Amino acid sequence: MATMRALEVQALGADLAGVRLVDRPMPAPAPGEVLVRIEAAAVGFPDWLMTQGLYQAKPALPFVPGMEWAGTIAALGHDVSGWAVGDRVIGGGTTGGVAQCAGIAAAALQPLPATLDFAEGAALRAAYLTAWVALSRLGRAQAGETLVVHGAAGGVGLAAVDLARELGLRTIAVVSNPAKRDKLLALHPQASCLIADGGLRDAVRDLTGGRGADLVFDPVGGDLFDLACRYTAFGGRLLVVGFAGGRIATVASNIPLIKGFAVIGVRAGEYGRQFPEHGREHLAAIHALAAAGRIRPHVHAIWPLEQWREAFAALADRRVIGRSVIAPHG
Repeated sequence: MATMRALEVQALGADLAGVRLVDRPMPAPAPGEVLVRIEAAAVGFPDWLMTQGLYQAKPALPFVPGMEWAGTIAALGHDVSGWAVGDRVIGGGTTGGVAQCAGIAAAALQPLPATLDFAEGAALRAAYLTAWVALSRLGRAQAGETLVVHGAAGGVGLAAVDLARELGLRTIAVVSNPAKRDKLLALHPQASCLIADGGLRDAVRDLTGGRGADLVFDPVGGDLFDLACRYTAFGGRLLVVGFAGGRIATVASNIPLIKGFAVIGVRAGEYGRQFPEHGREHLAAIHALAAAGRIRPHVHAIWPLEQWREAFAALADRRVIGRSVIAPHG
């Protein structure tokens, strides 16, 4: 029987102790599926959390991590139409990406935009879908408004900065150190960029003429969420995207009452499951922007499969700017 290499989470725990590179049987596409040769799999903070059992999705063990990927169709299952062997595609799910091949439902695929390479395609869906749902759907962003993005050098934060330009927003990007500030400004010179320190609240208020932010995109939580409650403008929207900072913050209900802002939870995947028609609209929107060359994911590094541990260590150490990608055949 033909085999393939894959990363497998065999036990949950810290320091990737339960993760192994293994040989698995080559999957055969079931009816309605295609076999995809995975050329690039993006790995992000949720994937790292999932290896520890700390993410909201908790797949049964053992599982292959990797929520999004890009590749080429290697074989078609029965009753598959609209696709051909050799087509370049992108897709995603809760698991399965960090492997050399995967059997995927044909209906879950999208064509890889010609403007993107495999690594960029793998980095597109999760980050940009989250940013799109947060800003356009739930945040109701309007051109000319001011957006503050926490963790702006991370994958989802950088996607929000990129999309904000297309939505006509004035962006204030918040990063953790000068090196990330310099890189962000090189990628997005239209943004203002601040270091997350004790002067952040006053700096945001100064840049907004004392009004504060119309929207805050917060995948960090903790102290930055606390500060955002102080610099979100009256009528503003504070978008809760995640807790990469480690502490899940709380807010006394009198603060949004008195200051007149809304706190909105963002789960883009769940939103699409609850409202499938909107989910399809969201995917189509970011796909169209990418195909037109108006947005482009930033790939921090491409790691060969044998260096998967280094890829996850870069995530854990907060060294990644944009997205890290593993090349299963590299």
